[in-house]
Amino acid sequence: MASRTTTRPFAPFEWMLALRYLRAKKAEGFISVISLISLVGIAIGVAALIIVMAVMNGFRADMMNRFLSFNGHIMVQGYAGRPITDYDALAARIAKVPGVVHVAPLVQNFAAITANGYSTGVQIRGLRRDDVKALELVAKSLPPDALAAYGEDTALVGVRLAEQTGLVTGSEITVMGLNGDVTPFGTMPRKKTYGIAGIFNVGQSEYDRNVVFMPLSEAQLFFNYGDAVPYLEVFVADPEQVDNVVPGVRRAVGDAARVLSWRETQPVIFNAVKVERTVMAMILTLIVLVAALNIISGLYMLVKDKSADIAILRTMGATRGAVARVFLITGMSIGVAGSLIGFAIGVLFCANIEAIRIGLMKLTGLTLFDPTIYFLSQMPAKMDPVEVTATIAVSLLLSFLATLYPSLRAARLDPVEALRYE
Repeated sequence: MASRTTTRPFAPFEWMLALRYLRAKKAEGFISVISLISLVGIAIGVAALIIVMAVMNGFRADMMNRFLSFNGHIMVQGYAGRPITDYDALAARIAKVPGVVHVAPLVQNFAAITANGYSTGVQIRGLRRDDVKALELVAKSLPPDALAAYGEDTALVGVRLAEQTGLVTGSEITVMGLNGDVTPFGTMPRKKTYGIAGIFNVGQSEYDRNVVFMPLSEAQLFFNYGDAVPYLEVFVADPEQVDNVVPGVRRAVGDAARVLSWRETQPVIFNAVKVERTVMAMILTLIVLVAALNIISGLYMLVKDKSADIAILRTMGATRGAVARVFLITGMSIGVAGSLIGFAIGVLFCANIEAIRIGLMKLTGLTLFDPTIYFLSQMPAKMDPVEVTATIAVSLLLSFLATLYPSLRAARLDPVEALRYE
């Protein structure tokens, strides 16, 4: 009996046949359409995953950067709302804790302001000049002489609040406390007029619209704290490692006050972003899965259509493995091409996402990514190489799994049965 000649796996003739099957003839146009739909589906799925994950990463990173540059990473506050009296001495002890870079006494409360006939509620943050200067995000956005003018009877307002109320440097606002002074004639609202020393722009609408900085001594007087403060803001070198610094701060504070990290004071918004990011990744992965299922249907129909070809190849000496690899190459070519096209689209989109957003706004007349809703002045995108690699790997894995059944079915095809009715 003559021995059967075998070829090495993925030999040139296997690639030749696979590529020929990808270029369907006119009579096989429907199969070609299914293959094209599969490729487009995988490309869209991969691109959407890369874009959405990058936007979510950018959104979280930008939001965290602005939040952690504007607010303390650790808050020290008195128990049961009691103010901290000996705050300078306590701040000096906290400043010696390894990892702490700055400690600022803070008066933070809500009030109403009136300017140019416009009234709104704001958050008053009472800070010393040097402590405002330590907030680089704020200090860098202020005019050069704003901090020098920041002192008694002056305040700093955000750019969006200034736009709403028509304020400019040198204008005046009237601040009214929510809790008034009790007099023989009843409760009178506490109010005072302040000049605008400067207008800051941190690029996050929540702060640019709702926060007013006031000198610490003025805030203490306005909110009746005397020579005490309700909070100490503690800034650390690495906010992501804040949990390593908290125990040292607690030891420095002792029983004088509570110590809370930013993860404890703002858990909802960051957890919401994390959950939304995970859910979006799961949903968009389904797009790739559906496209992979199209590969199954396309290859299955191709196997049925090429039954006679497979039978002839088998009688000519092609092994089951060679036949399986032909259809494996066919299916994986669709998966690899779709993944690479999706990767290219995703990277290009992320690199130009702000220009694309502005272009679409001009084209449609719609407001996309409204900063009053998302708190950011522009759409961020930050691609994580690990996530991009994982996205492509998942796409290729799903494509590979989708090709297995049709490829194995082609390999198991009985040549006699296939040729019987030809």
